[in-house]
Amino acid sequence: MHRLRLSLSHLYATLFLIYLIAPLLVMAGAAFNDSRLPSIVPWKGWTLKWFGEMASDERMMLAFVNTLWVAAAVALISVIVGTASAILINSISGRVRTVIYGLMISTILIPGVVIGISTMLLWTKVGNALDTEFFLFGAGLHLSVLGQVSYIAAMVMLLVLARLQSFDAGLEEAALDLGASHSQVMRRILLPHLYPAIGAGGAVAFFQSIENYNVTQFTRGGADTLTVYVFSMVRSGITPAINALAVIMISVTILAAILYELRRRRIERLMRETAPAED
Repeated sequence: MHRLRLSLSHLYATLFLIYLIAPLLVMAGAAFNDSRLPSIVPWKGWTLKWFGEMASDERMMLAFVNTLWVAAAVALISVIVGTASAILINSISGRVRTVIYGLMISTILIPGVVIGISTMLLWTKVGNALDTEFFLFGAGLHLSVLGQVSYIAAMVMLLVLARLQSFDAGLEEAALDLGASHSQVMRRILLPHLYPAIGAGGAVAFFQSIENYNVTQFTRGGADTLTVYVFSMVRSGITPAINALAVIMISVTILAAILYELRRRRIERLMRETAPAED
């Protein structure tokens, strides 16, 4: 019976991996197929021309650059807001904690369309009330950043809050008793403990922003991001040039993950090698 359960678990894991990886392989294969349609069936031969068309498509490249800038800004602001919110929620108790936590989490449950429209209406109304044409109160990628941060920051908060559950508050009290200031405790004790969660939250925020469409569509003004560009191309027909860009993005992501894992293992190996000397 144990062997049967083990075999079934291996089968399930294999099928699950195939379910995840197969669409990516099909998408990547279309980037090398000499066919105008983004497909691997029928296979018409190997080609690299779609990478050339990708590089020559100025609108796609501009949309890609805009996407990276927006994602970087969203990741930075979400990490700051989410980390601060997690620390605040962890330091208080009672009904106030429940209210603040509920307000932060509620943004995740709101549809992206509602967030996008609300963000646009809010800043437009504020600009009209102040009778100003300052760029902050008009549509543009800056409003896309603000709209995305309003719910992505909550995801970062959850990751940091989970990490805070393993933090020993006695370390803060001991540091304060020894003469450390609150800023020193934050900088040298609390934040180093939170770095793994902050890094994970930044990565989640970055990739959540890249794939966002609903909020961006209603706040972007005349600017393009990659998701908006792809959706606009659906009407006229998508070419495998977008598949070529996706192959590059996936390759960079996989390479970054491999480098991170190699670095993590190297640090663990160095820590094991130096541990006996410290004893």
